[in-house]
Amino acid sequence: MRLGPFDPNNIRVRRGEGGGMGLPIGGGSIGCGTIVIALIAYFVFGADPMQFLGGGQVSDQGYSRQAGQPGESAAQICSENQYATEACNALSSLNDTWRAVFQNQNVQWHQPELVFYQGGTNSGCGGASSSMGPFYCPNDEGIYIDTSFYDQLAQQLGAKGDFARYYVIAHEYGHHVQKLTGIADQIASAQQQDPRNASRYQVMMELQADCYAGVWAGKNRNLIEPGDFEEGMTAASAIGDDTLEKNAGQSVNPETFTHGSSAQRMTALRTGLQSADDTACDRYMRA
Repeated sequence: MRLGPFDPNNIRVRRGEGGGMGLPIGGGSIGCGTIVIALIAYFVFGADPMQFLGGGQVSDQGYSRQAGQPGESAAQICSENQYATEACNALSSLNDTWRAVFQNQNVQWHQPELVFYQGGTNSGCGGASSSMGPFYCPNDEGIYIDTSFYDQLAQQLGAKGDFARYYVIAHEYGHHVQKLTGIADQIASAQQQDPRNASRYQVMMELQADCYAGVWAGKNRNLIEPGDFEEGMTAASAIGDDTLEKNAGQSVNPETFTHGSSAQRMTALRTGLQSADDTACDRYMRA
């Protein structure tokens, strides 16, 4: 995807502070490779961080919004490596695209903050480990990512290419859109009132975020290059709950889904991309 260079005045970027805590893994002996796949299965592409930071296992005490080195600019942070530059390019484009959507609908908009970290960090939702994968924290409206995740995405899940990486940021941005529109609060309320269907509500939310990622790409269709669509579909398929459970040697159980099946995720991304209309994603909020 031919994204233009990021505008440092159009993005909010910082480095995450250290001190994130690892995710406890309970029960049995699990090989390292299986752990990575299992973590990706449940936390990649926008898992609600409150789900895995709860239970008193981590704390957000001591959290601050400090950046990396004193005086370090967004341009310096974004230029650190290829992955960081791509993420900032995507963020700048996402800001432009969604700002226009919100303005056209006379809805208040403000941009999220992209937070780069290595290994672990503290967020407004508590401590986080890079093994959790990228996530959006609604408490501080931050999109958190350790860019080494992209290597795991390509090497372990076979999802290669720049569009697959843009999909990661665009999906997390979709959760920011849900925060701004109140959808995130509605889902949280529904889960509290109907806990037996909490997973189903979570899947609805994740599929809508996939659809929103597609809407962004669809609204920038003139920048899409040959092979981008295939990269997106490959990524969406690779991270479907059913595919991940099979790869982890588990039986496929829809009741354990948190993000949707491969077919559902591919359909959601395709719906957004082909329609380039955010209202087309409302279908995922219908019970």
